Amino acid sequence: MRMFLRRALWMAFLSAGVAAAMAAHAQPSAQQPPKNFSIDPWHITVPQPVPNPVAAVTERIPGSNVAAEIQFVEMPDGVYSPIAMMKPAGAGPFPIVLIAHMNGGQGTQWLREWLRYGNWTPEQLLQAGYAVAWMRYRAEINNTYGPPLQETTRQGRQLFNRGPYEYDDAIAIARYVKTLPYIDAERVGYLGLSHGGEMLFKIASEYHGLRCGIAVEPAAGEYLAIGPRPVGAPRPPETRMDVTEAMLLAEKEEARRRLDMAVAMPRINAIRTPIMVMGRTPDDNMPSFRLSYELARDAGKAVEWKTYTHPEHGFIFVRRNAEGMYDPEPVQIEIVRDAIAYFDRCLKN
Repeated sequence: MRMFLRRALWMAFLSAGVAAAMAAHAQPSAQQPPKNFSIDPWHITVPQPVPNPVAAVTERIPGSNVAAEIQFVEMPDGVYSPIAMMKPAGAGPFPIVLIAHMNGGQGTQWLREWLRYGNWTPEQLLQAGYAVAWMRYRAEINNTYGPPLQETTRQGRQLFNRGPYEYDDAIAIARYVKTLPYIDAERVGYLGLSHGGEMLFKIASEYHGLRCGIAVEPAAGEYLAIGPRPVGAPRPPETRMDVTEAMLLAEKEEARRRLDMAVAMPRINAIRTPIMVMGRTPDDNMPSFRLSYELARDAGKAVEWKTYTHPEHGFIFVRRNAEGMYDPEPVQIEIVRDAIAYFDRCLKN
């Protein structure tokens, strides 16, 4: 009997020790990190600061006196995204326009191709006195949005509630350019096309560091929680040049009926950033363009609207023609002029 009691007490002691060890492993330590110069102070002692160099590559643009500096910007999770920075002559500080062209991915190769063959629109902004940065962010994850990214720590290192998305990268880039000595940190604007336009709404719902932004042809169905079309309903072609006002109104109201207001309105109500929405009248996504504006307008947000007629999605960005020349059409000149006028009002006044 005495031997049995000894063994029982010994097993209880061991169990308590194992439980305590497991609890200590599961709970973050309350110990304060050591005071040293490391960004990882729980795991390494760094007696002197180690500089974190910013890698940059100068890209000369053929047929132009403009050069871009490709810079690599650290994202929330420590990976890097490239941007192509162009700025006027002089020390600044300059207002800046960040450019988001549709969905992301493809990195520096994409930047170099657009700098060489599709840089007319950024160069107009540059001539108007703006620094401009083409952004590359991670690729879009289809039909995935929220909750907002939240960062905590575990053992002194980052712990996220979800993986970062492409619009989180755009926020990181906006924060980065504010630190540059030649950029006016209070005058950061944003120009986004298509998915890049929808990204502006997502950014503005969670981050309030942009002075203003333009959403061109914003494919905002995901942001507005617009449900799928009825089964068997045909999807219109991307461009229809024979649209009428009656067709546009009917399609907008049909899309409104598929919209989840309980999801959309809290997102819109969180917006503080002034936004210009630019539509493309013959586009199949015209209902979401218009609804993104109307819902924000009805919520009392500082939004403006204008729409244009052009056969091509993304026409705001002028590309070189077969002869290697930039030959913008009148409507392309108009939309870029309107964009610059809007930025002049919100970034220069």
